[in-house]
Amino acid sequence: MSSDTAKHHELLSALKEARGKADGSFEQAVTDAFEHVFEHLDRLNTHVSAGGPEGEERPLKPDESPTLR
Repeated sequence: MSSDTAKHHELLSALKEARGKADGSFEQAVTDAFEHVFEHLDRLNTHVSAGGPEGEERPLKPDESPTLR
């Protein structure tokens, strides 16, 4: 199992375990999950498909918007 898949299972388990608790653990689990989502989005935003037949990815140019395409 890839480390990212393991991380997804860990985050999901933490959310399920903390559900309904009033000790702040659910809020922390949600925060951890969103931080991981933002890490994924950051990785996606650092590369944009060139759209050519090879489908190569290239880094964003300094003046390009990091918006997902």
